[in-house]
Amino acid sequence: MIKGNAFVLGASGQVGRAAVLALVADGWEVTAASRGGLRDDRWPDEVRSVRLDRTEEGALAAGLGDGCDVLVDIVAYDGGHGRQLTGLADRIGSAVVVSSGAVYEDEEGRSFDTQDRPDGFPAYPVPVAEDWRTVAPGDTSYGTRKVALERELLAAGEALPTTLLRAGAIHGPYCPGPRELWFVKRVLDGRPVRLLAYGGASRFHPVHVDNLAELVRLAAANPGSRVLNGADPEAPTVAEIGAAIDAAMGAESETVLIEGPPPEGIVGLTPWTAPRPMVYDMTAAERELGYRPVVSYAESLPATVEWLAGHLAGREWREAFPNLAKYGVDFFDYAAEDAWLAARR
Repeated sequence: MIKGNAFVLGASGQVGRAAVLALVADGWEVTAASRGGLRDDRWPDEVRSVRLDRTEEGALAAGLGDGCDVLVDIVAYDGGHGRQLTGLADRIGSAVVVSSGAVYEDEEGRSFDTQDRPDGFPAYPVPVAEDWRTVAPGDTSYGTRKVALERELLAAGEALPTTLLRAGAIHGPYCPGPRELWFVKRVLDGRPVRLLAYGGASRFHPVHVDNLAELVRLAAANPGSRVLNGADPEAPTVAEIGAAIDAAMGAESETVLIEGPPPEGIVGLTPWTAPRPMVYDMTAAERELGYRPVVSYAESLPATVEWLAGHLAGREWREAFPNLAKYGVDFFDYAAEDAWLAARR
């Protein structure tokens, strides 16, 4: 039985691809919209793909036509996007919109935005629930823009029931900035050692695209105005992530644990490195939607590793993953690591 028609905005990205699959499997007629109009080979023929750039005047309204039962927005970014959706509320039955865990701040006002300052790393409760404080809405950073988006949509209330999903560290195939590359490339390069600051105990709660897609599926079938975290069933330490990736790739590596922060430059630094943990509470999603994760971190790794290795093959990592390269950090400066190891030993 057809549940209704779903319109997925940002369908060609890593989350969008998985969300389309989850919605189709659950009985929705799906229109997959993206700037390139690209299709995923796994999508069935009945998925309708359209080219749509939301920044073009009237493009989203034209794409929606007579409307949809649920709009899934993977790429909404700021208050302007929130107003764009609420302005079309008469054509949208309900919405599911991806936000970010970067919206939270600690009791001292520290957040993702302050991490580059001395003692700027936030100290969040473990785990952090959705009713915890957030940064103020604005247009100064990723987190403040996401809060502005959330406020616009929640203010619409019954006019546009919206589920906002505050995603953790998203991982899986098609990731434009894959943190797992830090370990995968080392295996591919035959690099035998991993240096991990803060004793390898850093935790930044991941969420696999299939688990996020499951939340999308459940929220689409159960409309409401709510904010929910999106995370995997476990929040592994960076040392545990390295061990799991090595196991998935059949590798054996030496792990050198560095107490405290990176001693110099990138030595010991990873995309998960932080002195304090970031862990999301998933109780609300379980209670309100009956959410159960569909895959664990370790179970998801073989497919992720296969995609990463294939996407990297024959290319320099900055070319293959420009979204990682834009941070200006060479995570694979092996000479710096070797120099520090030599001095230590």
